[in-house]
Amino acid sequence: MPVMEYGKLYLIPSSLGSEGTEHIWPSGNLSRIEHIRHFIVESVRSARRFLRQAGYHWSFDEVHFYVLNKHTTGMESGEFLEAAKRGLDIGLLSEAGVPCIADPGQTIVRQAHHMGIRVVPLIGASSILLGLMASGFNGQHFVFHGYLPIQKKDRMQKIKEIEKAARLNDQTQIFMETPFRNNQLIADLLSICSADTRLCMACDLTLPTEFIRTYSIKEWKKNMPDLHKRPGIFLLYQ
Repeated sequence: MPVMEYGKLYLIPSSLGSEGTEHIWPSGNLSRIEHIRHFIVESVRSARRFLRQAGYHWSFDEVHFYVLNKHTTGMESGEFLEAAKRGLDIGLLSEAGVPCIADPGQTIVRQAHHMGIRVVPLIGASSILLGLMASGFNGQHFVFHGYLPIQKKDRMQKIKEIEKAARLNDQTQIFMETPFRNNQLIADLLSICSADTRLCMACDLTLPTEFIRTYSIKEWKKNMPDLHKRPGIFLLYQ
């Protein structure tokens, strides 16, 4: 009796905003996932909306969604891959951008490798890479810090540390903030960083309201932008 091959785990990028997918999502992505009826997602509602925008045609009554969030246990996430054991492909769909990069999902991917399930990453937009590309900073030596500390004292200390690392290591420092705290982060950066340190702010990437600017701290102080509630990425370099 032949042994059934495992299905694949497709890592599916989504858009960075509410715009359509035509200019950020290769058409080949749809042809590779349109047969999938098992998806691991952060939000079922937003996953359905994105899949419809991308041209996915299956009735959602025939689709299985597994919710992956901070409340998901390791046992539950392991069960999400059971369909692959039956030879069915599974999609891991990011809420925004690419899966597993500043985004949950690495546990699923690690389990897939452990189980011998082939992992297939698909092409899509990453705010981290787009911001780095457009910054004019060192693209060969960089580090991503994720979110900076929430507490002001800790955040200010972290900013000092990453500015020092940028100078000593010739290294681009990349970090992000919850959109409603953007302006506070900007104020902290302008108050603590050296005048000649360069800062790139990249918000609403791939959207009509896209904002990408690189200036020195001295120049930013002359015209501090209002980026309240605008998803973005920040980059420091000396």
